[in-house]
Amino acid sequence: MNEHSTHQKVALITGANKGIGRAAAEQLAALGMTVLIGARDPRRGEEAAAAVRATGGDAHALTLDVTDPATIAQAASWIGERFGHLDVLINNAGITGSGQVSPQDAVDQIPSTVDLDMVRAVFETNVFGVIALTNAMLPLLRRSPAPRIVNVSSGGGSLAIAADPDGPLTALPTSAAYTPSKTALNSLTVQYANELRKDGILVNAAAPGYVATDINNHSGFLTPAQGATVLVRLATLDADGPTAGFFSAEGPVPW
Repeated sequence: MNEHSTHQKVALITGANKGIGRAAAEQLAALGMTVLIGARDPRRGEEAAAAVRATGGDAHALTLDVTDPATIAQAASWIGERFGHLDVLINNAGITGSGQVSPQDAVDQIPSTVDLDMVRAVFETNVFGVIALTNAMLPLLRRSPAPRIVNVSSGGGSLAIAADPDGPLTALPTSAAYTPSKTALNSLTVQYANELRKDGILVNAAAPGYVATDINNHSGFLTPAQGATVLVRLATLDADGPTAGFFSAEGPVPW
């Protein structure tokens, strides 16, 4: 184990080679954390890590596909050998299932006509991948004096918001894949928080807002840096901070 690891905070962010994940990596590195940039593509991961290092941050690329148990096991082993612990896990990797299209064009998500294989693929990444990775990283998180888990959700995952006929989502097609996957992730967040609160592990869900990224064909009005602020806030909570919550930059989001 690296001697440097005995005092240095280490954060793993999935899907961190671009978008909100990369912005969160940049912000956590600026706070002095060592950031591990999880990416399916090793080249893109290394390019992102190099960019963070160029600004003075400590960053390492980590090949990681949350749907591939082998890469999860390899990542956990590498982190354990290199640092001996993990302080922050940000489950940011996610897919819509519709590809790089604006939300209003994601008509393939309509419940009555959705392809079940799409729903399965979305849940495989957005829900099952979170379970697989979180469970693999828990032994390392338990070695941290202040472990934090942040699950990157969406305001669309809020049942209260989605059920409002006059709410902000009424102009969008209904969804049987991406939106329900984020609702499931919210529930999963609460379940993990309830189990882990006795261990001092704070687990929360984040709603970054409508951020311009590949996932919505860059139709959002917030920058990745703006969307990442709530992730960073939840990743750096004090010991008396909330757990089992759902938050945006403005505050609590209704379930």
